[in-house]
Amino acid sequence: MNKDFTINTNRIMKTFRELVLIDSPSLAERATCDYIAEILQDLGFKIHEDSVGEKIGGNSGNLYGFLEGDESLEPLIFNAHMDTVEPSKGKKAILDENGKITSEGDTILGADDISGIVAILEALVVIKENNLPHRPIEVIFFVSEEIYCLGSKNFDYSILKSKESYTLDASGDVGKAAYKAPSLVSFEMKIIGESGHSSHISAKTSHSIAIAAEAITKTKIGRIDEESTCNIGIIEGGLGLNLIPKECIIKGEVRSLSHEKAIKIVSEIEKNFTQTANKYNGKIEIDTQVNIHSYETPINHPVVKRFKRVCEELNIPYEILPALGGSDNNNMEQNGINGLVLSSAMNNPHSLEEYTTISELEKITKIVIKLMTSEY
Repeated sequence: MNKDFTINTNRIMKTFRELVLIDSPSLAERATCDYIAEILQDLGFKIHEDSVGEKIGGNSGNLYGFLEGDESLEPLIFNAHMDTVEPSKGKKAILDENGKITSEGDTILGADDISGIVAILEALVVIKENNLPHRPIEVIFFVSEEIYCLGSKNFDYSILKSKESYTLDASGDVGKAAYKAPSLVSFEMKIIGESGHSSHISAKTSHSIAIAAEAITKTKIGRIDEESTCNIGIIEGGLGLNLIPKECIIKGEVRSLSHEKAIKIVSEIEKNFTQTANKYNGKIEIDTQVNIHSYETPINHPVVKRFKRVCEELNIPYEILPALGGSDNNNMEQNGINGLVLSSAMNNPHSLEEYTTISELEKITKIVIKLMTSEY
């Protein structure tokens, strides 16, 4: 089915720049959704925007599109997310003489996940203008991926025709793909002591921050083992410099490729904090939430084999790896869809040093075109 095609580098850069200029933080993806919807309609897609935005407090829903193709072939899903992390307001894409694209340095670039969006859109335009035969194609552009994948968590998967998906949302060299990803369990721990004046410490007072500090020193932070991590990212407490703090709150997360292990690690953290609080006549309250659930796509699954074959045909080195970062694919897998998360021309995401390159954007676009037009 595959035919020769040409990537339009100038159009890729134009689309990338236009999307970067749109402010699209989580829960405020309206303008980006409208931009994508117009292109999909021009390409002949039947599109539908759901009401998830209203449910999660955003101004845009998830955008779904379907394009008819060769009915003898199974449809495939291609997805990316529309939101970016902060700081993003007023971001611009700067292209240097070597083909590297960065922001001006005071914002993120937004290649996470604009590069994925651009690759999908350019692939579709190339297919249309070259009249390339293709599979039936489903696309989903999710909202609020950066808030624990809220958009995909609330998506109606019953509307989908395919059971195979490619998520364009990973960093690293194009050609890498994640076949499994972790559960992510967040926790908020309130340590409750007994307040008093700092100059009148007595047996009745109990210093909540001191309890938290001792418990944290007994908690393994960072890499737990080859498939698990733990982080405490926020500590809040105290009302004044001369007051023993009654309450202290810590917030953290655990990630593990084993869901059972993630739950166990959080349980051990709770036990540690409880024992420390009891030692000083304090107590704790904990709230945990499973934000995404781990998955593993079998290495011999067609979605993996197809990706490998496409990379071989394009002479792009590939590597199928586990990942400790979550994505919308976690929620898709929980709804019966097997997929890969593709590295899609983003580097140093979630930082002011984020960048992409023209050559990598072209490379991921070629992979997407080959996948969309594959017969295998």
